[in-house]
This record gives sequence, structure tokens and C-alpha cells, in this order.
Amino acid sequence: MNPGRPPPPPAPEPAPTADQATEDAMSNATTVSPAHSASTASTLITNIAALVTNDPSLGDRSPLGLIQDAAVVIEGDRVVWTGDQSKAPATDNRVDAGGRAVLPGFVDSHSHLVFAGDRTQEFNARMSGRAYSAGGIRTTVAATRAATDAELEAGLIRYLAEALRQGTTTFETKSGYGLTVEDEARALRIAAAHTDEVTYLGAHIVSPDYADDPAGYVSLVTGEMLDACAPYARWIDVFCEKGAFDGDQARAILTAGKAKGLHPRVHANQLSYGPGVQLAVELDAASADHCTHLTAEDVDALANSRTVATLLPGAEFSTRAEWPNARRLLDAGVTVALSTDCNPGSSFTSSVPFCIALAVRDMRMTPDEAVWSATAGGAAALRREDIGRLTPGAYADLILLDAPSHVHLAYRPGVPLVSGVWRRGARVA
Repeated sequence: MNPGRPPPPPAPEPAPTADQATEDAMSNATTVSPAHSASTASTLITNIAALVTNDPSLGDRSPLGLIQDAAVVIEGDRVVWTGDQSKAPATDNRVDAGGRAVLPGFVDSHSHLVFAGDRTQEFNARMSGRAYSAGGIRTTVAATRAATDAELEAGLIRYLAEALRQGTTTFETKSGYGLTVEDEARALRIAAAHTDEVTYLGAHIVSPDYADDPAGYVSLVTGEMLDACAPYARWIDVFCEKGAFDGDQARAILTAGKAKGLHPRVHANQLSYGPGVQLAVELDAASADHCTHLTAEDVDALANSRTVATLLPGAEFSTRAEWPNARRLLDAGVTVALSTDCNPGSSFTSSVPFCIALAVRDMRMTPDEAVWSATAGGAAALRREDIGRLTPGAYADLILLDAPSHVHLAYRPGVPLVSGVWRRGARVA
């Protein structure tokens, strides 16, 4: 959903689950009753200098639907009104934004948060001249297998709370650091207690246990492991790359997942040219993620599909790799999302604002495009229309910036500008 392109049709909305990190933060916040009940309280957020709605029918009619001197009304967990503050309806409660900007909460549609261990030495070596390859994942696999459930969940909660403070109100996260039936299933079980957007990534790399039998590992991933993991996941992903899985293996894995009701996502074309993007489009994957090495045919395929190109600038920053050509994708009409790829090896950041700044500076995106891609773009990559925008009916997930404009996210990189976060209508940070 590149600006000016219609959004993809939504997938059926998953049933909500508890977000423990949010619940912890909400313990000191005022909550409201469920929307549409007799006791629902309404809240007006007013004196907003600039409101990003992501509805091009509103405000300045840009893709951001930017409204100046704006207000938002929340009832329960939903937005029920947006517009000029002078026309705002009466409400039960009132919050003065103090002339600051308000945006939809960030939608981080690609992360790897269920893991243990540390790869500081690997990062230090890479920054000292060693190239990045897929093999470092094995270090995290060993640490993750050795960790207890409690240790893995504590880490997940820590990173979710960290992301929430920086404005991320929806996140996807994957397995992929267990690579046994038991360890992949427990990673997804832990993740599913904290988000609906859970991805089975047993096909991250070939398990060290199957180093001499990659075909046997593909059989495990598409058989017993898939059976154990599917009940906890919405998505299936595969790292289609040299050193991981080739096109035929990736197709078999994703096709098996689809047969179990999981929708595809693909780690595509990160380290080299390859079949990942074409496979993602062929299978109607929700997203092709990384998209660093693209042919003209790859770009054209994305532009003529509803598969989102999810760009992950934290990975290029942390590996000193070539930046994806966001300008080329956007100019071709490709829907682009921005996400963190938060993981311990190649992009250990949970900060979407940091990724926005990188995208503007090094990937030639405009500030408007980067903010759209980190909100509405992320929602498109999850095939959701109830997040990533601030219009009636959407979830009341929004952030308050200590700045008069969303442009400050790139203009003032590294500055903690997020001064307030609402998730599902409750202030949580």
C-alpha cells in the first residue's frame, strides 16, 4: 500500500490475547470498560499540533491524512472520532496533548524475540572486519535450547516492554532459535501468550542436528514439527537464502504450512539474489522481508501483487551491508513496511524510531513515507486494517511525540521523543 495504492483486503481478525508487557505497564494506568458497553467512558485527546491518521480522505489528503490542530476521541479500545479540535464532541475525560504530534502506534511486523544468550563478541568482530553470514544463528540456538521457559519468557517481556516505551503497540515475533520439535513449540507457546502475530520459523537454518541431512530436516519441519507448532502460530516463515534453504525447500515448507492454515511470510533476498521474492509472490505471502538484492523482475512482481516488501534497516546498520533500495520499490508502486528485525545477531534494536531515521537518511525514504511504512505499512504486512491508522473503528493504539510533527522522528535521531503511548484505549507509557 504504497501511498496512493489501495490497501490489500484484510484477513480475518484473530481473537485477541493478553499482552503481558502491556498489562504490566497498565497496572499504573486508568483503564476503561469494553467498547459499546453501557459503562464505556470516552476520552478526548485535544490540542494536537499534527495528527497522523493514515486516511488520505482526511486532513491534507496526503497518504498520512495529516490533520492540523486536531483531536481524537476514544471509547473503550477503539477510536470513534478524529478531526478538527474545534468540532470535537463532548466526552467523559480530556487529555491535553500540549501542541504535540500524535501518530498511530508503530506496527513492528518482523522480530525474533524468543531467544537466550548474547552475541556481543560476534558483533564486535563484525565491526572489526568480519563479514556477516547466516551461520551465527547456531550460537543463539545453543543458548536458547539451554534456557528455561521462565528465562525465555522473561527476555520476551523485557524486549516487549522496551519496544512499547518507544511506541510499538503491535508486534510480530517468530520462533527459529530452537530447531527441535520441543523447542520450537515452546517458543511459539510463550510468544502466543503475548501477541496474536506469531510466526513459525522452524526453517530459520538447517538444525545442527541435521547438518548432514538437510532433506531430513525439511521433512521434520514440514511434518512433526509443523504439527506441534501450528496450534500456536498464525504465520509460517522460511529463510530462503544461501546457507539456509533453497527455493525448492522453501516452497515445500511454505506449502505445508498453508495446508495447516498458516499464511506465508518469507525472509527473501537479504544476502544475495535468489528466488525468495518470486516465491513470496507466487504463494501470496503477506510479506517478503529484507528485499536487499532485487532484480527488475522481482520489483515488478512485488508491484503487481499484494505482498508487502518489509525493509529492515537495523540489519544493514548492524552488518554494514548494502542498504535496500527503498526509493526503487516505492517509485514502482510496491507496498513497503519498516520493521526492526530485532534479534540478537544481526539487528539488536527494538526501536522503530531508530529504523525510521535510518530509512530516511540511508534508504532515501521521505519522512512521510517512513512513518507510513512503520505504521500502516506494518499493518499491511500483517494483513490488518484495525491497526496502523487513527480513524473510527480502528484500535485506539497511538503515540504522543514530544515534538510538533512526525518529521522529528528523522530530524532528531536518537532522541527519545515518544512521551506517551496508548494501547487499546488505555495509556500504558
